[in-house]
Amino acid sequence: MSQSFGFGMGSPDPNQPFDMASLGAALQQFGAMLQQPQSAADDSPVRWSMVHDVSRQLVAKEGDPVVADAQARAVQDAVLLADVWLDEATTLPATSGAPVAWSRSQWLEGTLPAWQRYMAPIAEAVAQLNGGTDLANLSAEDLTAQLPEEMRAMLPPEGIPPQLLQMLGPMMGMMRQMGAVAFSTQLGQSLAALANEVVGSSDIGIPLTSDGRVTLLPRNVEALADGLEIARQDVLVFSALREAAHQRLFAHVPWLRARLLGAIEEYARGVRVDPARLESMLGSGIDPSNPEALQQMLASGVMTPEDSPEQQAAIARLECLLACVEGWVDDVVDQATADRLPSAVAMREAMRRRRATGGPAEKAFETLVGMNLRPRLMREASTVFAALRATGSIAERDGRWEHPDLLPTSDDLVEPLDFVERTRSGGNFPDDLSGFDDQP
Repeated sequence: MSQSFGFGMGSPDPNQPFDMASLGAALQQFGAMLQQPQSAADDSPVRWSMVHDVSRQLVAKEGDPVVADAQARAVQDAVLLADVWLDEATTLPATSGAPVAWSRSQWLEGTLPAWQRYMAPIAEAVAQLNGGTDLANLSAEDLTAQLPEEMRAMLPPEGIPPQLLQMLGPMMGMMRQMGAVAFSTQLGQSLAALANEVVGSSDIGIPLTSDGRVTLLPRNVEALADGLEIARQDVLVFSALREAAHQRLFAHVPWLRARLLGAIEEYARGVRVDPARLESMLGSGIDPSNPEALQQMLASGVMTPEDSPEQQAAIARLECLLACVEGWVDDVVDQATADRLPSAVAMREAMRRRRATGGPAEKAFETLVGMNLRPRLMREASTVFAALRATGSIAERDGRWEHPDLLPTSDDLVEPLDFVERTRSGGNFPDDLSGFDDQP
């Protein structure tokens, strides 16, 4: 008998009578796999205790030593220097609170509340598995239609036996649990991957802390420096500049957090769990007791965005807002490091290559919801802010954050210098802005 659907259920022999015990045993085995301990906090479509445990275990597996006192002092010194330089590069003031040096596990613990807020609208898509239908009100025919194909093949020609009707509702609920398990495991894996890569709390362009404190991960900074073959101190200062600039923006632009969350919510409305992909993954004969096999199975993802004009517009708006955040930070840091940190040019180019091949933000969003961030948008947004500053002033560039309507749209970023020309307010602008296309 073939092992199909991953739970030992085989196709029935058409010459044999329907085996009620066989299907009942299969359903019980399927249900037992999904009966994992849950806390009271796991009422949402995401099992956050599972997200926490998966991410912490993976980070611990890679090794996560505590931050040494010397590393913490180095972070504090780098942030103090970064704030002095940034005071000359932006009108947005420094945030309050002492800098923080985190281990990877501390980053996971410190950012998990923010992930719960940001992922809540996307997590609701998990609940749409099987259409989010009220199973208690479904007819026998409708319940049969929602069964996986191979389970339907086990049923007799006349349909569901009456004695199975009471079993199918709970079984379909278990299918929804599988959607939550798959998404929660993916999210835990993604957060662990981020914890191993990010150098601060703002690397992915959205605020993950609420206190405005500049936060760096010394071990990841050192790993980045070693990979770039640049002095660790230079990379630490550069990372502190980027993190501090992000925190100034998040702290002093009151509408930004809400707008980012709104953009994610708008995008999430068109995200769905792909039941066919989930069933296909289960049908591969995966051993649910093998964590490594389960991780490989989930790597393909089960979340897919709708290919509709509304969804494409939502993607464009979210990408554009993230691009504006990164573009502004790029220009501020460029100005702060001018004639002060020669290695900044190499680090800036390394960051752009990282985006082009898939940085932490792109990997996280693509893994979770199938969204690719377009690196060109970030480069074009940087061009806009550089042109606004160079042909106007630092205050004019920063003033774009006074209201969301003052920022460029995704269409504006197609021709960023045209946007600057259209929106300039009579300042000392040159006639030819073409040179900004080649800004480093």
